[in-house]
Amino acid sequence: MDSNFTLDLADEAATLDFAITLAKAIQPNLTIYLHGDLGAGKTTLVRGLLHALGHVGKVKSPTYTLVEPYEIRYNVTSSLILYHFDLYRFNDEDEWESTGFRDYFNAHSVCVIEWPEKAQNVLPIPDIDITFSIKSIADNLGRSISLSAHSKQGQQCLHATFT
Repeated sequence: MDSNFTLDLADEAATLDFAITLAKAIQPNLTIYLHGDLGAGKTTLVRGLLHALGHVGKVKSPTYTLVEPYEIRYNVTSSLILYHFDLYRFNDEDEWESTGFRDYFNAHSVCVIEWPEKAQNVLPIPDIDITFSIKSIADNLGRSISLSAHSKQGQQCLHATFT
């Protein structure tokens, strides 16, 4: 079972469209790492993902707070919490333990982490890695994304996204 995919996204609208497709396959208990330079489209993808999952309102970049929680309600009895981490300014692995961030990774949540390399010694292994690269696509400054799964659940999510 191939669990690596590459996709070109011509512009921000294409990134948001991909987020809608990915949202259809998102299930609780997923950890997704987002890699790429500043401005590569990581936060745009998270914003699109949250809106596609039903969040109404602004999506703040958690650059200074490190994490923003979003409760997504499917119906009266079913929901998940998506935790959007931005570890760009993360400096102290002891802070990870003292803040209780480890508890956010559970069967009822999806954790999406920008800049995971800043906390690589304390983070769990991701179910999915998404790497953004800026490139020229059809005369636009677009992105190429590479996705890889590292768990059975990650493989199921990516195959549901790409089939």
